[in-house]
Amino acid sequence: MSAPASLAQSHSCCVDTHAHVFQRGLPLTDGRRYAPGYDATLDTYLQLLNTHDVGRAVLVQPSFLGTDNRYLLQALSRDTHRLRGVAVVTPDVSEAELAELHSQGVTGIRLNLIEQALPDLGAKSWAPLLERLSRLGWHIELHRNAQDLAPMLDRLLEVGVPVVVDHFGRPAPEKGIHDPGFRTLLGYGGTGRVWVKVSGAYRCAAPGPGFVHEATSQLVEHFGAERLMWGSDWPHTQYEHVMNYGQSLSTLLELGLDAAVIDAILCTTPASFYGFEQESGNRGASTTTALQRAS
Repeated sequence: MSAPASLAQSHSCCVDTHAHVFQRGLPLTDGRRYAPGYDATLDTYLQLLNTHDVGRAVLVQPSFLGTDNRYLLQALSRDTHRLRGVAVVTPDVSEAELAELHSQGVTGIRLNLIEQALPDLGAKSWAPLLERLSRLGWHIELHRNAQDLAPMLDRLLEVGVPVVVDHFGRPAPEKGIHDPGFRTLLGYGGTGRVWVKVSGAYRCAAPGPGFVHEATSQLVEHFGAERLMWGSDWPHTQYEHVMNYGQSLSTLLELGLDAAVIDAILCTTPASFYGFEQESGNRGASTTTALQRAS
């Protein structure tokens, strides 16, 4: 067995930074692109984590549930030590609402902009939210085609909000690492304020191992392993027939990366970024401190 594979199987500190939980019958948001016709429950997901010895996880609000984060929060409440969350909110969400989300294990918000109109993050309507996120120490997770990332990254870096870019930056499948947007994304590695999830390659690449190997190598070169994080993208919505949890983990482990790089991507980087080393009481205290600074 290779060193990286052995590492992953023996380290319960590993973090899956991208998974979704939901069930049929939940209220769906208007304008959704898709809604699955099956359940992806927390119990099922936790069984997968246990099977693959993945100790901790980040639950990301599914796009089709919109800003109704109740099911996400219900899942987080099941294990505040093991789980963190990424919510979806409106730009006018109050500071009190954000503080409440923070106290329940949410560490950032997601902008899922696939097939959506691009927001003007420089508009006055976004300024209060961006300031609140910065004070809370939260991040924004961006899910958008690579060609459109740069202006949003520039604005978020300008206001001091850390950014997580989903799914390799979503280059066009027919272009892969040659997508100009992906090449531009590599240039943000030097900022030290942008992280990239090596996840969901099937959403942005032609079938085959070539893209994952080439893209991950370039991301490691430009960002360093301390700015990369792995996510399973479970339950692989719309790609359930081509991917399962074990395959998603093996995709990373079989790249032949140095064991220290694998350890950083799977363990140390996400554990630090999502605050898994903090006890829930400390999170509440940090929220209070942030609100005091804001007042």
